[in-house]
Amino acid sequence: MSDKPVTTARESGFELVTIRLPVIATFAALILGLGLGVAVSDADLPQRLLQSLGIVGSLWLRSLQMTIIPLVAALLVLGLAQMVQAARAGAAARRFLALVFGVLIVGGIFTAVVMPLLLDIFPIPESASGFLAEVPDDELAVPDILDFLGSLVAPNIIAAAGETAMLPLTIFFALFAIAISRLPEKQNASLMGFFHALANAMLLIIGWVLWIAPVGVFALAFGVGMRSGGGAFAALAHYILIVSAMGGFTLLLAYVVAWVLGGINPWRFARNVAPAQAVAVSTQSSLASLPAMLDSASRLRLRSTTSEFVLPLAVAIFRATSPAMNVAVAMYVASLAGVEITLPLAIAGILVSLIISVGSVSLPGSISFVVSIGPIAIAMGVPIEPLALLVAVEMLPDIMRTLANVTMNVAVTSAVDRGEG
Repeated sequence: MSDKPVTTARESGFELVTIRLPVIATFAALILGLGLGVAVSDADLPQRLLQSLGIVGSLWLRSLQMTIIPLVAALLVLGLAQMVQAARAGAAARRFLALVFGVLIVGGIFTAVVMPLLLDIFPIPESASGFLAEVPDDELAVPDILDFLGSLVAPNIIAAAGETAMLPLTIFFALFAIAISRLPEKQNASLMGFFHALANAMLLIIGWVLWIAPVGVFALAFGVGMRSGGGAFAALAHYILIVSAMGGFTLLLAYVVAWVLGGINPWRFARNVAPAQAVAVSTQSSLASLPAMLDSASRLRLRSTTSEFVLPLAVAIFRATSPAMNVAVAMYVASLAGVEITLPLAIAGILVSLIISVGSVSLPGSISFVVSIGPIAIAMGVPIEPLALLVAVEMLPDIMRTLANVTMNVAVTSAVDRGEG
């Protein structure tokens, strides 16, 4: 597979810019950087060279971080406005949205409960500690439940943005999006136009930053390879398998939804959804899989009026694996950094993941990784520095993401269709 062209136009009901991401080049830079770092781990390299590589990696990481808040704000407003509009479309749309939030909440809770147990059974390799070199040494105070509740609303939204307090920021912009939907048409169009332009501008910037990702990832990976040795490859493989396992739960949940709520035998569902799953794995795009999903719905004898309404809507505003896999990434990094995930922090992560998932569904994997997981990690008090390297291997977990998302889209459509009957 060559560099992955991604068009996000009209996927969420509004047009976003078309960008091109050097996915393969970034992955190759990760492998090359780790390999060279391991090869010279015992060599006495000039300190100036190591410092220069560190600065390059650090600048690239900061370039990713600076786009998170404005892009999240714009996409939240646009995505939630789309969801509010969908909720007004009728009973079928409201039933669909209820199923969406049910699936997302179940996925987030499953990860919050099972992920620590899974990491106890299959602990993170010690060599993974090399991924934490750029993480600040200062520890964040762990809030109790009352402190957590008190932090849900920020008295000064500008100060909250300066402190990257993601939970009150996401709540504010969620309320702001709902308020915009209730404004007169002319005022609504003006504000939506502003956030549309803001999203496009941020996507252009982050597209430029990701275009030079091979350079930044190579610089970071070289340092990790020197510190961790060959164990860095084992650590990445461990991460990919653990996070993908959380997506596997969503995949299995789709069969349960189709069986219990859609009334479709699991074997029959599996047989008819297989063509759509094949397209999902090969393209890693829910949008590209939409024709195959419509074909699978026809094979399952779902009403065309239901599938032709629900499936495009699902592609636009529903990414079933978001809370399960995104919270899993944040909890993995938390375990890596020794951050204790208390109940308030777990709740904060799930809440942010639910809201953020609405605004990230129109984005390709590399961008949505940064936009979706960064705010979750910040809300949970987890360092985001390791994400700069993990984004380079996102193309592998993204296969599970797309496979489970497409399967769940068809399953939810079957449940809505049965409700219509």
